[in-house]
Amino acid sequence: MRWLLLIAAAGSMEAQILAGAAAVKITPPKGAPMAGYYFGRAATGVHDDLYAKALVFDDGSTRAAMVSCDLIHMPGALAAKAREEAARRTGIPAGNILINATHTHTGPQFPGADGRFRGEGETARIAERYTAELPLLIAASVERAVKAMAPAEVSATAGREETLAFNRRFWMSDGTVGWNPGKNNPKIVRPAGPVDHEVPLVVVRRMGGAAIAAYVNFAMHLDTAGGTDYSADFPFTLGKLLQAATTPELTAIFTMGCSGNVNHLDVHWDDRQKGHHEAARIGTVLAAEVLRSWKKAVKANAATVRVSSERVALPLAPVAGADVEWARPVAATFDQPKAAPFLDLVRAIKILDVAAREGKPFDAEVQVIALGKEIAWVGLPGEIFTELGMAIKQASPYKHTIVVSLANDHLGYIPNRKAYAEGAYEVISTRCAAGAGELLVESATRQLIRLHQE
Repeated sequence: MRWLLLIAAAGSMEAQILAGAAAVKITPPKGAPMAGYYFGRAATGVHDDLYAKALVFDDGSTRAAMVSCDLIHMPGALAAKAREEAARRTGIPAGNILINATHTHTGPQFPGADGRFRGEGETARIAERYTAELPLLIAASVERAVKAMAPAEVSATAGREETLAFNRRFWMSDGTVGWNPGKNNPKIVRPAGPVDHEVPLVVVRRMGGAAIAAYVNFAMHLDTAGGTDYSADFPFTLGKLLQAATTPELTAIFTMGCSGNVNHLDVHWDDRQKGHHEAARIGTVLAAEVLRSWKKAVKANAATVRVSSERVALPLAPVAGADVEWARPVAATFDQPKAAPFLDLVRAIKILDVAAREGKPFDAEVQVIALGKEIAWVGLPGEIFTELGMAIKQASPYKHTIVVSLANDHLGYIPNRKAYAEGAYEVISTRCAAGAGELLVESATRQLIRLHQE
């Protein structure tokens, strides 16, 4: 009998997962160029600080980390440096680290990330110094999370929020597809695509103790705050309310799902949905749904950590030499408001970005991190159309599949194949050819099935 008890105890210890979470401030200095729009602006203040928030799991043989950063996107070179530095500090293989951006439009822009960077003199120097320091700060969040690791239990659920997110592409009365066509536009017929209303939630607790982390995912653009003050946008309010309702020590992590064609604008509501008050409203509504579903979270069998990654060659959008000649003078008007039509400027910058690759396809990483047989995260490197994320969830054998956009690289908009014939902003902007998004879905599905069978 004693031996049976010892064997049972040993088995329990082997099945024990360790987890740790931490947050590190990554707010840039004032004066840095800000990201998000097709005009230049520099930061003048701080509404709320930006953070890198890390969550680490260890099953005794495999360790993996996920870091969500309050940034517009995650350039591949920056992510690579952060992963390498985190690996050096913690021993976690770089390939076992997923680093994503939340897509806040009130964060910094990065030199060389795309054709929209505009910085000169001291503004450029601030951006360069910050970009050099940022990988170290991201790595520090992983390092702190590792140091905080302790026996943990993981629970998961999914809420549903149907009042916040809206597909921003619409069929119009003239038979075309419009993008953000304006409030109460009489020419709107119907949305041109769906919305993923699911709110996945993973709660990590100290064994027998309080929650240390809440991981929330929602498929909606982060572009409500605006202005020239740094802000995490609505995840700031979301995190504060989750801490207030649970424990101040909670690391509240938000990631953006597949929402390349989804934002917060309700075209049938007259209110101007812009500013920190709107970010606070959205964060409050989302927090309410998270807290409502929290009590339904079911303990998951999360005794194992598995990681997989594939590289996928994504074809470039077609660009001709004549396009490049046309694009150069148009792109040069970036800092001259209304000097060129908006969509001409979008197309021009896209053409120059694609031409600079000299025909080389994008080398896209699709990453999967799984806990046991119930929870899996998929990291995709761009602003992915919601149909593609929903397809991954539908095909996944995992009960809870969390698809994370802007992970490990920044490839811009990646529409589904159907959208290319419809046109509009995202299709004009995309650097990838039709079918690229479906290649990501195929890779993610293949890896999810393989990991689930192991």
